[in-house]
Amino acid sequence: MEGNNFQIGEEVYVIYRNPHAANVANIEKADIVEHPNKPKELALFLHDAYHPLAVDDAVFSSFDEAEELYNQLFDYQQYD
Repeated sequence: MEGNNFQIGEEVYVIYRNPHAANVANIEKADIVEHPNKPKELALFLHDAYHPLAVDDAVFSSFDEAEELYNQLFDYQQYD
């Protein structure tokens, strides 16, 4: 995450791991919103659910930034 300078209403990109398949991750578009149960706390709205915004979340302002880290983390060419 590039810092906690996100604002409510921002569209962001996250590297999201599939909870049903640990070795599967995708870049997904999400929105920064106010958490409905914790006023004044930010959350990611992703897949019709609220996810508390944590410092260690992989959240980016642009798809290109997310893709750069994704390619570093999941560089399958190293196994060729």
